[in-house]
Formats: sequence, C-alpha cells, structure tokens
Amino acid sequence: MSTSPNSIQDQIKDAREEGKQALKFKRKPAWLKVKFPSGENFTKVRGVVNDNKLHTICQSGGCPNIGECWNAGTASFMILGNTCTRACKFCNVNTGRPDAVDIGEPKRVAEAILKMKIKHAVITSVDRDELADCGSTAWANTIRVVKKMNPNLTLETLIPDFKGVEENIQRIVDEAPTVVSHNQETVRRLSPSVRPQSKYDRSLFVLKYLKENGMRTKTGIMLGLGEEFDEILETMHDLRSVGCDIITIGQYLRPSQKHLPVQRFVTPQEFLQLRDEGYKMGFDYVESGPMIRSSYHSEKQTIPGYGINTWKAAQAKKA
Repeated sequence: MSTSPNSIQDQIKDAREEGKQALKFKRKPAWLKVKFPSGENFTKVRGVVNDNKLHTICQSGGCPNIGECWNAGTASFMILGNTCTRACKFCNVNTGRPDAVDIGEPKRVAEAILKMKIKHAVITSVDRDELADCGSTAWANTIRVVKKMNPNLTLETLIPDFKGVEENIQRIVDEAPTVVSHNQETVRRLSPSVRPQSKYDRSLFVLKYLKENGMRTKTGIMLGLGEEFDEILETMHDLRSVGCDIITIGQYLRPSQKHLPVQRFVTPQEFLQLRDEGYKMGFDYVESGPMIRSSYHSEKQTIPGYGINTWKAAQAKKA
C-alpha cells in the first residue's frame, strides 16, 4: 500500500522539527546516531592499514560509516600523504605543506588490497597543488600497480580536480579504473565559501572530460550547509548535463569548531525525495541518505543499470 502525500509531508514536518531541536541543543537527531566501530574484521583492516603505513580517508575524514565498511573488509585508501594543500571549510584532513611523494606507496597500497582479499577498492587523495602535475603521475602509477597485482579487482578512483588541466586528467583516463569520481560537494551559490580554492564549473569540466573520454563517472554532494531545495535540484541537473552517471547525497557533519557549522539536519524523507528526483533525471545510480558518504556501497555502483533498474522495479511494485 502506498503512503498518501499528506502522510509523507507530515513525516517530513515532524522530522524537520526534530532536526531543529537537535541543532538548537547541539546534538544529532536519532537518524544520525551510529555504533562505535569495533569487531574482528574492523581490527584486521586497521592492522593491514597500519602495517603498510597507509592513510585512509575513513580515518582522516572522520567517516561515520568506518565501522560498517571496515567490518565488511573494505576501505578507501588515501594516497599522496595526509596533508592537503587546500583548506576546504568542511574537510577534516590537515592543511599545510605536504611531504615529498612516497614512490613506494603504490606497491604498499596494492599489497594491502591483496592481503585484505577484497574484490572492490576505493582510492582517493589529498590535493597536491604544489606539484607540477598535481600528483597525477603518482595517481597513474598507483592505479597501474594496483590493477596489475589485483587483476580481478573493481576500482573506484576519487580524484581531485588537478587544477582542470586536461593532461593531468588524461593520465587517470589512460589507466582505465572502473569508476572515476570527483565530488561537486555543494551548490553553486555556496561553493566559493565552502571550498574557496576550488571552482564549481571546473569540477563540472573534470566530470565532462572524463565522461567524454569513456569513463563511468561519479560525484557527491553534501547537504545541511544552507542550500535551498531548488539549488540542490539545479546542481543535480548541472551534473546530468555533463553526463554524470552516479551521485551520492549525504548530510554534512561538522568535524570541529573550526569548520563550517551545520545549518540544518536534512530529514531521511527529503533524502528519499532527492533519490527519486535523481533517477527521474536519468542518473544511473543514486545513493541518498543522511549517513551516505562518497564511497558508501560503491561496489554496487560499478554495475551499469543496477541502481536505476532496482529503483524502477520498486516503483512498479508501488503502482
């Protein structure tokens, strides 16, 4: 039985009120509470990461899903160090002058993936704007070594914008990862204040270039920074206009008092509305929910048609 429009709107109204109260009293609403990470697999993954002297965005970014993902035996590896040359106002990664590029890192990442016996991996990195190639050569080397040592692996690469230089982006294309992701992060109006060293249209260009050169493309945006619903839809349309295949939409959570404050806790029902809107726009896969982060369930996103066909089947059952 389908839920009436009035019932849905009442649910949204009630959830919004809970979100307002949570924000007022500086706590998280019930739908954002997660268990403390623990478990045998969690300990094993942490051990492999530490033994290989690797960084993960799961740790550096303070991801709330670290327990679930690590217990599933997956992790998002962060290459090129854990110090970023940019100072995005939402990000928990350290800003400063990074160390020299570690030429042994590609092999260690590949070996860690092999030891973990995983079928899907995600690799991301800090921005390395101080390097002439913005780190793209190290990126290409890492992808090449990982694929050679793990030939049956599906691989998502969550890349920076490389200053929009085509030669840098092409190095990623040449190595042909399964999915190439670059996050749009927020709506056009808020982009200058949220990520001052990045550009809204440059990110769209990166995704457009990747798609035009045969890549399966992905992006992510976060909500709760003060954006309006129409602005979210506008950004989603912008992303579809450059052929983006996959989008993740999640709640922004403030890492510390130094970062931008949360303006609103977006309700689970609103995230579901955005999921439906995304599929109607033609996205092949939409992952939308309060706890969603860029790499969440990314192994499913490698399969063309899986997301939209699952959604269409669910809609048919409701009819």
